[in-house]
Amino acid sequence: MTALWREALVRLGIVWTAMLALFWRDAADMAAIWWNSSTFNHCLLIIPILWWLVDQRKAELAKLEPRPWALPLLWIAAAAFGWLLGDAAGVGLARHAGLVMLLQGSVALLLGPAVTRGLLFPLFYMFFLVPFGEEFVPALQTITAEMCMWLLGLTGIPAHIDGIYIATPTALFRVAEACSGMKFLVAMVALGALVSNLCFKSWSRRIAFMAACIVIPIIANGLRAFATIYIAHHGNLDFAASFDHVVFGWVFFGIVIALVMAAGWPFFDRAADAQAIDADKLKQVTGLPMKPVAAIVALAATVLLPVGWSTYIANRASPVPAQIDLPELAGWTRVDYRPAHPWKPHFVKANHMLLGRYRDAQGHKVDLSVAVYDRQSEGRELVGFGQGAAGDSSDWSWIEGCDAPANARCERIGTKDQYHREVVSFYRVNGTTSGSGAAIKLATLKAKLLGGNQQAVAILVSAEQKGRENPRPAIDSFLKSIRDIDKLADRMAGLD
Repeated sequence: MTALWREALVRLGIVWTAMLALFWRDAADMAAIWWNSSTFNHCLLIIPILWWLVDQRKAELAKLEPRPWALPLLWIAAAAFGWLLGDAAGVGLARHAGLVMLLQGSVALLLGPAVTRGLLFPLFYMFFLVPFGEEFVPALQTITAEMCMWLLGLTGIPAHIDGIYIATPTALFRVAEACSGMKFLVAMVALGALVSNLCFKSWSRRIAFMAACIVIPIIANGLRAFATIYIAHHGNLDFAASFDHVVFGWVFFGIVIALVMAAGWPFFDRAADAQAIDADKLKQVTGLPMKPVAAIVALAATVLLPVGWSTYIANRASPVPAQIDLPELAGWTRVDYRPAHPWKPHFVKANHMLLGRYRDAQGHKVDLSVAVYDRQSEGRELVGFGQGAAGDSSDWSWIEGCDAPANARCERIGTKDQYHREVVSFYRVNGTTSGSGAAIKLATLKAKLLGGNQQAVAILVSAEQKGRENPRPAIDSFLKSIRDIDKLADRMAGLD
């Protein structure tokens, strides 16, 4: 190794150490997700794979001269700003991606354009360190349920679908989050990207193989779920459940990987011993040079500015009342909360969480829930995976959307015991009331970045569905008695 390479690697090592120390919370969050979430256990393999990919290129990279390069400062600035947006909006995905992009950008900045070009695929593959995909779970649950219904129809098994619940003469089945196939899909996409780079030269073949790595796991998961229901229908439920866990856990995953690899094998057009990069060609790659000291100073300034602003945001006062109470409403009387099946919205670490039942003169019963946060952060937010009416680890699951009042969200939720509810949700942050998760994330972002009120409130109005009775008229009547959702939310947050 030349003295130039030693100096460059020492600088890079110092910068990476400083970045991981500065963003230790995000690095620790990612590592915890890799270790604790079975969906992302495969990420633990990405780091040794990255090491191996770099080692493949080591001999050719040694022929190049690492020189600091100015252009990656644009990438670093975008990464730092993206991290700030994620931190302000409470979006862990944006923070985690921002950290990975900062690490990527520092490599390009300190080692230069030729080395960066030689490391292009390993740098890209670092994105698979970011835990992503949970946003697609509801859609995958629906796809899996619809595939099961289609296959059940082909086999002549009578069935009825209600959202993600499938009823057969044998039992009622729920396509749970764990049955969505997300775990299988994200691991298959990571494997597909690696194989596409190592085994193909043609971009059309790479794209076709990646498409197969997305479509086939989704289809395979639908077949697995159907097989479980089929076995339960013709055998017994206990055996079907054990079959599902054992087969999908290891055997099924391995079989599908083997089939995809076998199907792609005849189309591999890159030799197994092919050289990963060519140093002679990479020497022709040039860019705007920088002095090492100037590069590090520019990097530090670009990164520390959003971190400093984030610290200022986190330390701004944002108080909420020490105690709040549910409102008294004309035409409605508070009664004991005795639901047919227990229901409680899920809002993690809210400062206040209230739930009460009201009854009108006609005997209609409506439940009102209020959650109040002094500020939102990762794991303490109004909208997010597992938050809301059908929360994480709840008996209740989302079934379908329904017509919502202005600035609200409406959804039908249910349990495996065939209890149903209709829930109308309002979220309010910094003067914005909406049922849209994206709108609330944007309002939270604006409040934090521009100095607005950070208090956040969720108001959920719900009624049980009894038989064929439509619960919506009772909900609408209750909402009219509230009159002004915005004023109620502001009062709960202590802003009126």
